[in-house]
This record gives sequence, structure tokens and C-alpha cells, in this order.
Amino acid sequence: MKKQDYLKETIRHIDIKSFDARPIIDSYRTMAFQARNLATAADIFSRMLQDKDCSIILTLAGSLFSAGLKDVVADMIENNMVDAIVSTGAIIVDQDFFEALGFQHYIGTPFVNDAELREQMIDRIYDTYIDEEELRVCDMTVAEIADSLEPRPYSSREFIYEMGKYLDRQGLKTDKSVIYSAYQKGMPIFVPAFSDCSAGFGLIHHQWHHKEKQVSIDSARDFLELTRIKLNCTETGILMIGGGVPKNFTQDVVVATEVLEQERPMHKYAIQLTVADERDGALSSSTLKEASSWGKVDTTYEQMVYGEATVTMPLLLSDAYHRGGWKQRQPANFQSLFLKE
Repeated sequence: MKKQDYLKETIRHIDIKSFDARPIIDSYRTMAFQARNLATAADIFSRMLQDKDCSIILTLAGSLFSAGLKDVVADMIENNMVDAIVSTGAIIVDQDFFEALGFQHYIGTPFVNDAELREQMIDRIYDTYIDEEELRVCDMTVAEIADSLEPRPYSSREFIYEMGKYLDRQGLKTDKSVIYSAYQKGMPIFVPAFSDCSAGFGLIHHQWHHKEKQVSIDSARDFLELTRIKLNCTETGILMIGGGVPKNFTQDVVVATEVLEQERPMHKYAIQLTVADERDGALSSSTLKEASSWGKVDTTYEQMVYGEATVTMPLLLSDAYHRGGWKQRQPANFQSLFLKE
């Protein structure tokens, strides 16, 4: 098979506005197991949206945008359903920025000869394919952006803002981009492990060729900036898709306010959609009740939902979109906290 034989049918992003999940969520409310848990989570998220004192942080981990969930998050930004995002690098760079440059993800299969894919320079994400040669373009575009900046340490938020600025100059080559929507809304995106993705290759290329004066990423500054957002909020709610570093990073800002002797309340609302099992003691699987023992999450409005995100996330957010709690919300514009410095 030739490369074009593999890369034929593209992944299409689901549109939460095109269907109304309220009837199924209402039905789930009187069922059991994860159906009822998802309905409870939907009620909590609607409560978050209606709470005029609550700022909402979305955390993202896993191959979500390559799987067709990119437009869900872009719609959240455009409709004031989220005020800040904390994500893994692959979602923001390898998947969102990659598509913003005009590239696509393709429907594949796990039942394939991976050695043959390697020969064709095709990378596999379970049942999804991505063109490695196009991904290299993404790497080098990050390097190009780094080359254009003043040599100094940047937070990931700062650098991602520059990526949004780049898309604004060059033109968006896809219908929607989370980076670009966030740039337009003044909504910050943090990637605490920024080098663990396509951006890392671009940044090491930049640093290799600019040994004396170079751009670097300051992860401590990321932590301080997200903590400053918490300090500027009356209440906060978190919607966590998957777990990992974004989940812990976002929960930790409550403790950070205590360390800075500027104590703020625990996250008032918390939802996690995950398939991770708490019995192994891992970061991704730790429950929200466990987080309460650390002083991170209040347990009054918290819900774990055990289900895969491509199934649970569209239902949760379609329900919230059609209930309309977001219509009274205004953009928080947390980016302005940093741009005025």
C-alpha cells in the first residue's frame, strides 16, 4: 500500500450544537452506574455555568483532538463556557496547532503492520493516523516562532499566545482552532510539560542553533501564573478530561495560594471524566474525594465519571450548551492579567 492509501478518510470533529443531549441526560438521571454519574456531572457543570462568582478551568489529557473533540473545546471558548485551559502538549500543539496549519488526522485501525507505517512515515494513535512529514512542519513552525521572539524564558501561556498571534498573521487553515479561539477571547492556555510534544522538537532545534541567546520555557512561571488566576477568582470550578499533569497542576494552585500566604478557597466544583482506576494509586486515577484530603477540592459538588471521553464529553457539553447557562457569562479575559505587565 502507498501512503495515500492509508491517509484517505479524515477524522471529523463532533459538533455539540448539532444535537441536543438533554433528553438522554435526563433519562440517565433515573438510571444507575455511570449513566447516573454523568447526569450528576451535567447538573454540576450547569451549576458552575450559572454561578456568577465561579471561573471555570478545563484540563485536558489524552489524544482528544486527534479523536474528534477539538471543536467541542473551541465551542466552549467561543461561548464563554471556560475561562482557562491546562493541557498536555500533544493536544495543543501536535493536534490543534497541527490542524490550524492545514493538516489533518485520518481514520485508521490498530490492526495494521506498524513497521510498514513507519516506512511510510505514518504515526499511529490507536485507530488514528497522522503524517509524520506534516508533523515535522509543525515542529519547525514552532522553531520559527521561537526564532522570532526575544531570547528569554517564557511561560507556556506566553508562547502559546505567540502561536495564536502567528495564526492571526498567517491565516487559519481549518474551520476551528482552540489556540486561535483562545487568542481572540483573551483566554490563557497552559501546558506545564510543554516540551513533551511537537513543541519540544521545535524548541530544541531553536536552542541548538541559538546557543548563546535563546528562548526557553519556565514551568515555575506557569505555576505562578495559574496561581495568580486563582488569586483573582472568587470561586473556581474544574472540568477534568483525563488526568495526568494538567489535573494535578490545576488542583495544586489552591495549595500554592496557601504557600504564598494568600489563601483562597478550595475548588468549589470538580468533575473528572476518566477511565483510570484509583486502585493503582496513580495521579490520573486519584479521586476528587482524595484531593479534598490535600485541601484542593471541596466535596459538596464533585463527581467522578468513569467512561471514555469521546463518549462522555460530547454528551456532557451538548447538555450544557442546550441548557444555556453560559448565555449570562462574560469572558473572564484572564490573559489581560499578564499582557499589561
